[in-house]
Amino acid sequence: MADEPEFEPVADDATAAHPSTPGAKLRAAREAQGLSVQDIATRTRIAQRQLEAIERDDYGALPGIPYAVGFARAYARAIDLDEVAIAADVRNAVHNSDMGATRYEAFEPADPARVPSRTLAWTAAVIGIIVIAGFTIWRTQLLTPPTGEEIAEQQAEKPAAAPKAGVQAPIAAPVTGPVVFTANDDVWMRIVDEAGERLKDGLLKKGESFTLPAGARNPTILTGRPQALDVTVGGKAIPPLGAADRTIADVPVSAEALLARAAAPAGAPAPAGQPQRAPTTPAGGQGSVPTPAAPPPPTAAPQPSAGN
Repeated sequence: MADEPEFEPVADDATAAHPSTPGAKLRAAREAQGLSVQDIATRTRIAQRQLEAIERDDYGALPGIPYAVGFARAYARAIDLDEVAIAADVRNAVHNSDMGATRYEAFEPADPARVPSRTLAWTAAVIGIIVIAGFTIWRTQLLTPPTGEEIAEQQAEKPAAAPKAGVQAPIAAPVTGPVVFTANDDVWMRIVDEAGERLKDGLLKKGESFTLPAGARNPTILTGRPQALDVTVGGKAIPPLGAADRTIADVPVSAEALLARAAAPAGAPAPAGQPQRAPTTPAGGQGSVPTPAAPPPPTAAPQPSAGN
């Protein structure tokens, strides 16, 4: 019996030459470009097992119809195929299968290549948590009543209310503060306290200042040029301590004494310790009143001569 010739099936070659299913078209285009499934997975960020399921047209291995269509579009775009045509073929293949009869989803996922990375998603989540926490804290502070200390601080900051009619306003406290001596010219000065301790003894050059110690008890000053000293108490100017180029000694210079000097009316007597000017004498005299000259003695009457 003659051997019968063997014939190879032609259908497989035709199928290989002209793939008809979406998965076969994608596989053929990939192989024509010399790419592996892993290369496509790197380009599309789709798991390799899911790409292999698309090439096998095994859509049941995918999460759902929208994922099957979306993955196929991304696959087609990665190898420069018509993604719209591939997506339409996948929809038809899915709806004509048992998967299409039992599962239906009305939306398609976005392109997996455009899905935000995990780092970006975590960053957005952290920002959202911070915003929510900040709003919660602000809302809590807004609704929390103020404490007693906060109320006291607010009341202290408010200006004092105007006094009512018939109520006497409180008397302002007298100006007080440090006593400062500032030299407007070179001047020698000595300041001692009631115990005789020298608080300042020496030359105060022009522009220099000396501040009286706060604890000084009944201090007094000695200087020969009081006009060369500018004295202030708490920033308030005090009149000169004496006449120009006239030595003053034992003049009280405490804050109270200087303020009393500033408040004294014009023409009032100088405080204790201020030297007084001696009365002046007439020019050319000795200060004594001259006595008037004695009148001349009367002339003796003439005596009558003998024979008269």
